Amino acid sequence: MARSTDATTMRRALRREVPSTVGLLADDEDFTAMRRRYRTFTFDDHETYLARVEELLETLATEGGHTTVTLFDPEDYADYCTRTGLDPDSPASRSRFTAEVAATGASVAYTGQPIDSLVPLLVHRAVRQATWEYATMLLTDIGECADCGQDIGRSAFDQASHTLARLLEEAGPGTHHLVCSVPADEQLLAVLHAERPPTGPAVLDPIEAAEFVTVLAAGIALESPGGLVLRTTTPAAPDRVHGWRLDRGRLTPLTEAEVFNAYCTDADTGEPLAPEPGVDYRAGFPLTPDDQWPTHH
Repeated sequence: MARSTDATTMRRALRREVPSTVGLLADDEDFTAMRRRYRTFTFDDHETYLARVEELLETLATEGGHTTVTLFDPEDYADYCTRTGLDPDSPASRSRFTAEVAATGASVAYTGQPIDSLVPLLVHRAVRQATWEYATMLLTDIGECADCGQDIGRSAFDQASHTLARLLEEAGPGTHHLVCSVPADEQLLAVLHAERPPTGPAVLDPIEAAEFVTVLAAGIALESPGGLVLRTTTPAAPDRVHGWRLDRGRLTPLTEAEVFNAYCTDADTGEPLAPEPGVDYRAGFPLTPDDQWPTHH
């Protein structure tokens, strides 16, 4: 009896050392596709499916292990099974696909979030990763400068990294929220949060920073129109908002009136919006002189 109890205790302890991965069908369309295609996928409706997933996540959390949640895409799954020769109508195939997607794709660590919060968080993470991958592809494919032979994508990335450092340096201490928007074949949007203490460099998430720099670099390399907004929050003071436009690969400061108009205009309808209270709209400040970064062709 004691030996059986010891074995059970050891299995439970070992279970806490093993991470879990859960693939999630985030929307009803993907759920319906799985239900229609595969006999072994036995759930009847998306709402019940999400409730069962939430129960599973809660159970895994009580066991003390780490659980990662990743998006399960039916089209990617079908392609994966075709490439690997796996039977798509098999829970084992779905489990293997989920494990591989979690290693390279968008995922979220489960920390007790309700399913209604987890789903949009996971979708947002997937959109961020897709944006990063697309912007990286643009930088990789643009090639070398016809004049100097330099890799345009690499040069643009270096310029964007330098620009971000200057932005945070000039913005001073506070909590900074940056948004960069670049129109391409697909709209690129990147967001970055940073904390700048009274002394020392800004503290930011390295992945978020890499995504932001890559999107900004794509706008620089393509000489695409676009824009960048910096909002700074400090104690006992109004928020400060600065703005710049991307113009032929350079960030040009917006005037105070242009920043105000950009913030106080509905992007969809063009109708004016009331100014946000407690916000000070300011012109963008000058950044690195243009002659440090030559124009590539």
